[in-house]
Amino acid sequence: MSSTPIEWSHHNGNGNLKNPDLLRNVAEIEEFDFSKVLDKPRTLNIERQRSCDELSIALSPRQSFIKADNFSRHGEHLDNAFSPMHKSGLNTPKSLILDPHSILPEAWEALRRSLVYFRGEAVGTIAALDNSEENLNYDQVFVRDFVPSALAFLMHGEPDIVKNFLLKTLRLQSWEKKIDRFHLAEGVMPASFKVFHDPVRNRETLIADFGESAIGRVAPVDSGFWWIILLRAYTKSTGDSSLADRPECQKGMRLILSLCLSEGFDTFPTLLCADGCCMIDRRMGVYGYPIEIQALFFMALRCAMQLLKPDAEGKEFMERIVKRLHALSYHMRSHFWLDLKQLNDIYRFKTEEYSHTAVNKFNVIPDSLPDWIFDFMPHHGGYFIGNVSPARMDFRWFCLGNCIAILSCLATPEQSVAIMDLIESRWEELVGEMPVKVCYPALENHEWRIITGCDPKNTRWSYHNGGSWPVMLWFLSAAAIKTGRPQIAKRALQIAESRLLKDNWPEYYDGTLGRYIGKQARKCQTWSIAGYLVARMMLDDPSHLGIIALEEDRQLKEPLLKRSNSWTL
Repeated sequence: MSSTPIEWSHHNGNGNLKNPDLLRNVAEIEEFDFSKVLDKPRTLNIERQRSCDELSIALSPRQSFIKADNFSRHGEHLDNAFSPMHKSGLNTPKSLILDPHSILPEAWEALRRSLVYFRGEAVGTIAALDNSEENLNYDQVFVRDFVPSALAFLMHGEPDIVKNFLLKTLRLQSWEKKIDRFHLAEGVMPASFKVFHDPVRNRETLIADFGESAIGRVAPVDSGFWWIILLRAYTKSTGDSSLADRPECQKGMRLILSLCLSEGFDTFPTLLCADGCCMIDRRMGVYGYPIEIQALFFMALRCAMQLLKPDAEGKEFMERIVKRLHALSYHMRSHFWLDLKQLNDIYRFKTEEYSHTAVNKFNVIPDSLPDWIFDFMPHHGGYFIGNVSPARMDFRWFCLGNCIAILSCLATPEQSVAIMDLIESRWEELVGEMPVKVCYPALENHEWRIITGCDPKNTRWSYHNGGSWPVMLWFLSAAAIKTGRPQIAKRALQIAESRLLKDNWPEYYDGTLGRYIGKQARKCQTWSIAGYLVARMMLDDPSHLGIIALEEDRQLKEPLLKRSNSWTL
C-alpha cells in the first residue's frame, strides 16, 4: 500500500447482546399481499406498533407492484413510501410470539461477536469467526459481505454501525491505489479492510485491499455499487438525508459514477467486467457482461438518482443516468431475458446475418445451446441469463443477479413473476436441501478444466460452481415478498432454520441438493448469519422491504420500440 495508513485507537469488547425483538409468527401474515406494503406511507418518528393486519391490503399477490418514483431524489415520492424504522416487534402480542426454540437469539449473538470496533464504535463485521481454519482474508471487513449485516442492524434500529461503515469506506476510497506501478481509478472502492494492531507503537492501522491482495488480483466492481445501495438503505431506514448530502458522500458517488458511465468503444449500455470482479470472485467464466454486475449497476444508478443533490455537478450526472437507465433496461429486458418462447426462437436462429435488420444480432449458433437448458426451462417461467456476448450466451441461472433484477425493477412485473415461477418449478435444482444455489448448473469435466483453470475449490457443485449459499436466503426472501409470494420465502427459511445453527452457520454447502457442508467452507460465516436474520425480519415485518427494494419507475415503462431484434418481449 503506497498511501499513508489511517491511525486507529484500540478498543476491545463486542458489546452486550440485546434481547432480540419479539417477532410475529409468519403463518399469521402469509395470506397477505406483501408487495402492497411498499405503497403504505408512514409518519416520521412514530414507533411502529401496528400488526401486519394493518399494513396489508387485500389484492392479488401477483398484481401489486410498487409505484413509480420518476427518478425522484430521496426527499420526494420514494421517501414518502417508507418511514424511518425503529426496532421492530415493539409491543408484539404474546399470541404472535415465535416458537421459543427459534434460532434468532443465537443468530444475533453470533452477529454481534463478529463486530469490528474503532475508537469504541462498531464499523463493520468480519467475514467469518472460524478459528479452526487459516484466516486468509476472512478476518477482514468486506464491503459486499457487510451488506446483509448492515440491513439487519438497520431493521433492528441500530443505524450508527452502518453510518460508521459508510464513512470509513468512503475515506478509504480517497487513498492512492497503486498495483504493480499502475494507479487505479480514483473512484474504486476497496474490496475489504482490516484493523492491524502495531504492538510496538501500541496503535491500530487500517489496511485496505483494492484487489492487489485478492486471489487473481481483480478489483471489485461491485463494491462501489453496494456502497451506493447501502447509503440509500441507510437514508430510507433513518429518514436522515444529511449523511448522503455531505459533500464527501456526494463526491464519493460521483467518482463511482464517473467510472461506470465513462465512454469508450462499447456498443452496449452494459458494463464490461473481468472475471472475478463480483461475488463470484474466482474464475468462473463470467467475463464480459455478467448478470450480477448489470443488475447491481442498474440498481446503483437508480439509488444514485435519489441521493444526488440537484446542483450543477449533480444535475449533469442525473442526466447521464437517465439516458443510461433507458438504454440499459431496454437492452437487459430484450437480450438477457430467456423463457420458453425465446428459447424456441434461438433454437431456430439463422446465422451470418448482417446489417441492422439482423434477427440473430449476436450471431449465436443454435448448436451451442446446452442440452440441459431444454429440460430446465419450464412452460411457465423465465430468467435473466448469466451473460451475453458475441457468438456466445451463458445460459446459466445466477441467483443474485435475478433477485436484484426484481428488487431494482430491472425486471418488469411480468418478468419478476416469471422468475419466481421458475424457482417454484425447479425447486429441487435451485433450492434443494439448503437455500440457495449461487448458480445452476455446475461446470463439469472438460468444461470445468477450461473455464475455471482446474480450480480445486470450484469443483462441481461446490463453492461458486453450483454451491448452495445461505446468504442467498435474504435475496430470495426479499424477491418473494416483493412479488407477493411470501410462501416461497417461508418455505426456504424453514429449510435453512433446520440446519444453519446445528451446522454452525457454514459459508456454503456442496452437492446437487446442498446436502453437505462445503469442503472448504468457513464456519460461523457472518453473512450466512446476517442473511438469515434479514430474511426472518422481512417476513415478520414486510415494511422492512422498503429499505432495500425500489419502486417501479414510470419512465422505464415506455413501450419497446418495434424493430427486428433477437429477443423481443
